[in-house]
Amino acid sequence: MTINPFHLAIPVKNLELMRKFYRDILSCPEGRSTDIWVDFNFFGHQLVIHKADISEDIKKRLTNPVDGHHVPVPHFGVVLDWQDWENLALDLRKKEIHFVIEPYVRFKGEIGEQGTMFFLDPEGNALEFKAFKDIKNLFEK
Repeated sequence: MTINPFHLAIPVKNLELMRKFYRDILSCPEGRSTDIWVDFNFFGHQLVIHKADISEDIKKRLTNPVDGHHVPVPHFGVVLDWQDWENLALDLRKKEIHFVIEPYVRFKGEIGEQGTMFFLDPEGNALEFKAFKDIKNLFEK
């Protein structure tokens, strides 16, 4: 099976603020846009931000306990190669991004060993970036 890029569209209040975050902080190349939406190459996938009047009730943060952390739900992100994940973590630290969950390695030495980190975009959307020591173990138990 060929795996094609996913498409994700999220609502945002401030199009320009969010445009700068995804373009300048995460270094996502900007694609097509209008005055109410912008699409980005989100690490090989299509992320579109749509200007919308968002109720604060929609943005209430839920979490699930995982490894002693409060993992924000919902969240989205991508699985990167290990070195790219490490480089992104360093870059985000230099840009003084506040991590909800600092970069760390889970399941060290076990099947499914992975690096993970969580942070929020300027409007509170939770992002997770992860990498597996062995990508073949992505779905292994």
